[in-house]
Amino acid sequence: MPYVMVQIPKPPADEPLAPRSVPTSADVARLAGVSRATVSYVLNNADAVRISEPTRRRVREAARELGYVPHAAARSLRAGRSRTVLMPAPSFPAGPLYSRFLSELQWALGRLDYTVVQYGTAGAHGDEAARAWAELRPVAVLVPGSGLGPQGVEILKRSGARAVFTLGPEAVEGAHALLMDHEIVGHRAARHLYGRGRRGIGVVVPAEDGLGIFSTPRLEGVRRAVRGTDATVTELPLAYDERDAARVAARWGSLGLDAVFAYNDEYAMLLMRALQDAGTDVPGDTAVIGADDLMLGRLLRPRLSTVHLELPSGRDLAALVDRAVNDPGAAPERHEVLGAAVVHREST
Repeated sequence: MPYVMVQIPKPPADEPLAPRSVPTSADVARLAGVSRATVSYVLNNADAVRISEPTRRRVREAARELGYVPHAAARSLRAGRSRTVLMPAPSFPAGPLYSRFLSELQWALGRLDYTVVQYGTAGAHGDEAARAWAELRPVAVLVPGSGLGPQGVEILKRSGARAVFTLGPEAVEGAHALLMDHEIVGHRAARHLYGRGRRGIGVVVPAEDGLGIFSTPRLEGVRRAVRGTDATVTELPLAYDERDAARVAARWGSLGLDAVFAYNDEYAMLLMRALQDAGTDVPGDTAVIGADDLMLGRLLRPRLSTVHLELPSGRDLAALVDRAVNDPGAAPERHEVLGAAVVHREST
């Protein structure tokens, strides 16, 4: 019997394909053999109801098979308020330590059933930017750095934000304050260097834009630590660039310095390499200390002394956000959230 090839006609190129229906939680519930409430509890990671692990697996597998994801806006309508926490992206270059801190916070908020949205920094800033943030109707806003004022806080609250947090050196009227005073970082570094017998202390101040919020108080912390002593402090502008580091190292002998606090570990490693290339012995001629306690600093020779920064855990901070959201009428809280401790290694 001969075979007959049948060609199924294709729709015209300008004829759109029929859209596939969007899977719903009811579809997931049917496939998993559970209630819609159980689907909601499992996919929102709710801990209030005890659900067996096999059931949780079955619900997640059904959701994956159907391509279902929860609808954040619909969930907010059912709850009567948004579950979105807005985190404007910082206007400064975020290093590994700060990025890790923000990632942990986002994960912890997700575990509490919040949807975390990071907002880009292009365009408006401060109170003007608050109007753009308010359009998204977040339930809470966490603003890194400075710039937001009382007017911006009021704009956010009038749009429905139940809690506004600032992460920076100063509190803002009407907002909860997570205070990060970076003077303590420079103070710890300088006291360590002074205690090691160093008297001519250089302080690297990054030339890059946006880092002044950290570098200025760290420099002031160094000055405060040795005020009234026989030590001197010399400000050293430095771009994060090998050529600029070589330029600084080439005139090191004329600066009369026997120690340097290099803002953070990355600038410390950059400058230390340049100093060694120029024939300066570390720590014999010059002691070097950074900040952040990055793993790479432990792999150098000599191993880099540093200031280890102690930040709050993402879980604790997420619990604070959740408490503020559930009690919007409570007085704004202030928390000192930055600690610092010197880790002495071979470079000092």
